[in-house]
Amino acid sequence: MSSDGNRKQFWKRNAAKVPGSIQHVYGAQHPPFDPLLHANLIKAGNKPPPATPGKPKKATTFQEFESITSDAWDVGDDDDELLAMAAQNLNIEVVMETANKVIENHSKQQERQRLDDTTELEQREEDTQEEVAEDEEEDVEDEEDRAEEGDVTSPELSFASQSSPYTDGRLVKSHSEAPIGSPKEAAGECAALHRQRSLPHRPPVIPLVARMADQNTSGTPAMTEREASRLDKFKQLLAGPNTDLEELRKLSWSGIPRQVRPITWKLLSGYLPANAERRESVLQRKRQEYFGFIQQYYDSRNDEHHQDTYRQIHIDIPRMSPESLVLQPKVTEIFERILFIWAIRHPASGYVQGINDLVTPFFVVYVFEYIEEEVENFDVSSLQEEALRNIEADSFWCMSKLLDGIQDNYTFAQPGIQRKVKALEELVSRIDESVHRHMQQYEVEYLQFAFRWMNNLLMRELPLRCTIRLWDTYQAEPEGFSHFHLYVCAAFLVRWRKEILEERDFQGLMILLQNLPTMHWGNEEVSVLLAEAYRLKFAFADAPNHYKR
Repeated sequence: MSSDGNRKQFWKRNAAKVPGSIQHVYGAQHPPFDPLLHANLIKAGNKPPPATPGKPKKATTFQEFESITSDAWDVGDDDDELLAMAAQNLNIEVVMETANKVIENHSKQQERQRLDDTTELEQREEDTQEEVAEDEEEDVEDEEDRAEEGDVTSPELSFASQSSPYTDGRLVKSHSEAPIGSPKEAAGECAALHRQRSLPHRPPVIPLVARMADQNTSGTPAMTEREASRLDKFKQLLAGPNTDLEELRKLSWSGIPRQVRPITWKLLSGYLPANAERRESVLQRKRQEYFGFIQQYYDSRNDEHHQDTYRQIHIDIPRMSPESLVLQPKVTEIFERILFIWAIRHPASGYVQGINDLVTPFFVVYVFEYIEEEVENFDVSSLQEEALRNIEADSFWCMSKLLDGIQDNYTFAQPGIQRKVKALEELVSRIDESVHRHMQQYEVEYLQFAFRWMNNLLMRELPLRCTIRLWDTYQAEPEGFSHFHLYVCAAFLVRWRKEILEERDFQGLMILLQNLPTMHWGNEEVSVLLAEAYRLKFAFADAPNHYKR
């Protein structure tokens, strides 16, 4: 009877055509894990034993891979019993005695090492002093010889003029010219250097939303002459009574300065008209319309036919990034309202996991209309209520404009994503056959990693600062989100061809493709990626029609 009830609930949940019905998607539930926090796992997964030549061992399927790793952290009852037995057999006196011996031996070893280092440094100092004395004698003799021959060039100038592959013609002091301190000081310096070398290398920390070369998405550092010139061009174009949108797209393709990005995005998305006189009235009307939807629909979020949608939105938002921004209560409320209103106004798709990520870039960009600080450290609730309402309404309408062009990505069975992933597979097979055959050899399906690339528009693969820069070009490119994104994904995959070809099993390839090392990417990497995508777009202009959908 319970199975019959479950079956009825299943069909009721999946077949009922109610507004705002929720659909779960593969690969969008969780953010990618941090390579710094999972370095050991990645290292273990990326370094399998070398494969034997010939036909490789049949790779596991994705389902087997999931089942194998799903209980990786479970601890069974047998392990608990073994731990308990071991704890009973331990004698505290024996443990303490052993620990004291280890500490004593370690101290003696450190003392011997310190004495050895001091002796070595003293000997090195004596040798260095002898070398300095010999060098000085040779310099004097050389100078006398040159004086006899009539060469008056000083040894210093002669040395500085010499170039080597290691100095590039620059004056480099040798060790013998360095100041020499006491043996104790030298020993201290040596120990400090040894400690410094033993520490793990930590790459510089880059903010989640940081300066992006030509344009910055947070803070206002001093602009270069080129940045100032580009900003002037944007301001002149936007100041006219009717903005030339085609010219604005050309200017925006290479990136939009932070100061004019909000107004530029609104124009390029079609949210605002090109006519400057009509913009203010359009903004007021659209903002009032949005909050009319809030009054009309938002109270229904706990109704029986909407509560599943609202519950899933409420679960998904805390998984988004940057957490320091999204987890602010005021921001969470705004995101919940935006996503819920969009879902019930688009019953053909309803809310689908992955749509929640598409709010963040718009929200962050429109917050910068009102602040100068870095967004990840800013308390959004400190903004005036009117400013918050404007940001919320503008984010809703611009996200809606974006989704209008790719809504088939989120309707039943998500046919838009299915077509794009298939097109990506065919495109990669033409531009890099080695990568394509390598994926086939280890039975990696494109759908297993590229579904998220299409569903989330690479937002889970790139830092937010890179997404904002990427969307500058998407807004400027005709059908940027629906068509050009395919070529960006192809260029993105081939960008990692060396790392892909080094992996020799299914598990290693999946770990790599789902956790690509883009944490420290910036404007330069995004620009190269876009340039390659642009080249592919024109190189395959005669490609099958489904490339262009």
